[in-house]
Amino acid sequence: MAEWIGKGRRARRCYGFDEIALVPGKITINPEEVETSWQFAGKKFAVPIIAAAMDGVVDVEFAAEMSRLGGMAILNLDGVQTRYDNPEEVLGQIIKASPEEATNLIQKIYTAPIKEKLISKRISQIKEKNGFTCVSCIPQNAQRFGEISQEAGVDVFVVQSTVTTKTHIAKQYKPLDLSKLCREMKAPVIIGNCVTFEVTLELLETGCAGVLIGVGPGASCTTRGVLGVGVPQVTATIDCSAARDIFYRKTGKYIPIITDGGMRTGGDVCKAFACGADAVMIGSSLARAKEAPASGFHWGMATSHSNLPRGTRINVGISGTLEQILFGPAQVDDGSQNLMGALATSMGCLGVRTIKEMHFAEIILAPSIQTEGKIFQVVQRVGMGK
Repeated sequence: MAEWIGKGRRARRCYGFDEIALVPGKITINPEEVETSWQFAGKKFAVPIIAAAMDGVVDVEFAAEMSRLGGMAILNLDGVQTRYDNPEEVLGQIIKASPEEATNLIQKIYTAPIKEKLISKRISQIKEKNGFTCVSCIPQNAQRFGEISQEAGVDVFVVQSTVTTKTHIAKQYKPLDLSKLCREMKAPVIIGNCVTFEVTLELLETGCAGVLIGVGPGASCTTRGVLGVGVPQVTATIDCSAARDIFYRKTGKYIPIITDGGMRTGGDVCKAFACGADAVMIGSSLARAKEAPASGFHWGMATSHSNLPRGTRINVGISGTLEQILFGPAQVDDGSQNLMGALATSMGCLGVRTIKEMHFAEIILAPSIQTEGKIFQVVQRVGMGK
């Protein structure tokens, strides 16, 4: 429902995770008896969480470990892993840089050319460790990198940009034909990012295997500040899931949507699923794992833009192992560990057995959900007061 914001101009109120809450169900279920897995491209994953294609999060070792634990991690083909034979060395430089130096240093580091031989090498290294291999690149590189990745035996190919539409207008270069790419790739293709019903519907028609939802909500992303563009994740996920459901009714094809970014805690993850997500993609929470390559530092994918950076480097710290973050036992009080335990317990409270059933949970507007009765936590900066 749109409201007047000035003479002759209306705007729709949209919502983020901190503004809603999930209402407990009429029945409750033992959390150990719910099904938290999801299906993607004919394969069942025990963990419906995807590690974002960011250099501070995913490298070969991390991707293999995420696979071992039942999830999926995406390696960034436009990042340091494919620009440098020894990415650990340049990651060390980024980690040591002062806040004032970080963005400029990242810009310089990312000017090194991408070595196509490293694309095949990184994919092979993940496969050698029995990892499920997922890689990502920007649309400008998708045609060529898709061919190389396919030859190397990649399992999933992701085409990702700040904002993706089926129709892209440009005179200086030939826009990527997403439908053609999806037809020609043997591996399933995930496309992102978008935040609206109409664009999601058009992207689903390309033949993709999944769509990423979210523009600017990431912890290290500055797109919303730099460009003023974005839609809060609750509204974006609900709108885009409606497009998925309409597409399914029209075609009989159920294509999952993946809420990408904006989730800090288990509660945020649970809310994303209740809003209609089939899986979630997170970066900063997983950058805190001991296995993450940047030792607790994290930066946005567009931080390296040579002319208009839309990301920054942040220090998220190291909170525990990847297994602790996903499965516990949690040793912190802020909801950032045991995300799968939080999901199962939330499902039990809601009285739902599967993630798809979770899509029908009751959602309420609750602006006081983060503050009600939490004065001691806020004052002492513990738990929800951090």
